[in-house]
Amino acid sequence: MKLDEFTIGQVFKTKSLKVSKDDIMRFAGEFDPQYMHVDEEKASKGRFNGIIASGIQTLAISFKLWIEEGFYGDDIIAGTEMNHMTFIKPVYPDDELFTIVEVLDKQPKRNELGILTVLLSTYNQKEVKVFEGELSVLIKR
Repeated sequence: MKLDEFTIGQVFKTKSLKVSKDDIMRFAGEFDPQYMHVDEEKASKGRFNGIIASGIQTLAISFKLWIEEGFYGDDIIAGTEMNHMTFIKPVYPDDELFTIVEVLDKQPKRNELGILTVLLSTYNQKEVKVFEGELSVLIKR
């Protein structure tokens, strides 16, 4: 979709994605190797009583779910900004995540382009919000 096809206040719901313990440990092993993501024994004695997903992984999953819906298609040029990223609750192995996306703002620019800002709100299978953040992209008008 092009910028002009989006409406402020428009809401989309993505499909869901189940996050396995292996997914969590593999991602964290490469990008966020803290004990609560990679060391089951230490994590079981920690605040969350077990392995949890990295917040960066939760952000990446949220973005993936939104992108896979296909609304940007080939009209997206690039991401431009991320704001107000909040990791609200931990994501545990076997949680199933989905994202609600709300169009917050759209700003036409020169040369048939514009900036679209959306709010990504990600929930687990119990409909508990685990993540929220704003994402802006440069997109064709």
